[in-house]
Amino acid sequence: DVTVASAASDLRVDACWGIKLVADSLISDCKGSSFDLIALPGGMPGSASLRDCEVLEEMVRKQSESGGINAAICAAPAVALGSWGLLKGLKATCYPAFMDKLPADVTKVESRVQVDGKVVTSRGAGTAIEFSLALIEMLYGKEKSEEVAGPMVTRPHHGEDYTMMELNPVEWKYDHDTPQVLVPIANGSEEMEAVMIIDILRRAKANVVVASVEDGLEIVASRKVKIVADKLLDEAVKLQYDLIVLPGGLPGAPAFTNSAKLVDLLKKQAESNKPYGAICASPALVLEPHGLLKGKKATAYPAMCSKLSDKSESENRVVVDGNLITSRGPGTSMEFALAIVEKFFGREKALDLARSLVFV
Repeated sequence: DVTVASAASDLRVDACWGIKLVADSLISDCKGSSFDLIALPGGMPGSASLRDCEVLEEMVRKQSESGGINAAICAAPAVALGSWGLLKGLKATCYPAFMDKLPADVTKVESRVQVDGKVVTSRGAGTAIEFSLALIEMLYGKEKSEEVAGPMVTRPHHGEDYTMMELNPVEWKYDHDTPQVLVPIANGSEEMEAVMIIDILRRAKANVVVASVEDGLEIVASRKVKIVADKLLDEAVKLQYDLIVLPGGLPGAPAFTNSAKLVDLLKKQAESNKPYGAICASPALVLEPHGLLKGKKATAYPAMCSKLSDKSESENRVVVDGNLITSRGPGTSMEFALAIVEKFFGREKALDLARSLVFV
């Protein structure tokens, strides 16, 4: 039972790469509540805002005193937990550029995830899935962690270089200073997929438009994370895009396939030989039924691959066939987004970004 709490004065927060989230409550409203785990995401200036939130500091200190689990990732172990003195005598890790900001009384380690007693720390966006699975293991045990990891299609070997299967290679071009990318979202979209695609493409300096296919800008994603789009699809379809890319999720993917405007835009994109793509349920539930995989190799969420007319390359984590890119699920989202960066900007740029994320 996860409560997303805002340390700001408002429920809506703007993340560091422009993704707009809506919290469930304010931290001030959580003061009297009891939690088995308090986990701090990283990012700047987000980590500093968490550090400066007196209510949160008091809650985390009480959590530590009562034997509950505290966790932090990226900048937050150094900026928040470290500055509060809650890592004293412990082994801890954080984002590489913040390692020297960990207090002298902390044993600094370069583990992707470090567990020491009831404190869990991790390195960055590229270790976030491993971090989260470690938290599940702390709460429920290893069997439950593995049960969650399997359907997410997590990486078999974390930290290794990502790969993609490419067939019929073509150069992906863009008409402006940087690629113009459309990412539609709907109620029930897979939030991990949407957020990683948007975040990583924005880090690569692509101009990403997040468009809601619903009646309003705010959508409730498949795991109840609330995301606010930049504009409605009705407005977004008036623009030209170098790439249209669909996150998966249920019932998000069916909402896409039922959007005549989005399907029409995708068909025009394909007819113009411009790049388009999808991940998880969307290749099978959106692209396949509308003829957008005709003559193409693709992959999809494992349980959905039976719906693909050509399954010959579906075991690959990321498949690029000409101007089409597809991928498997939440656990392949980062590889999927990095493959897009590679197609637009080259492999070295993608690898530099992957390293900065601590993904490889």
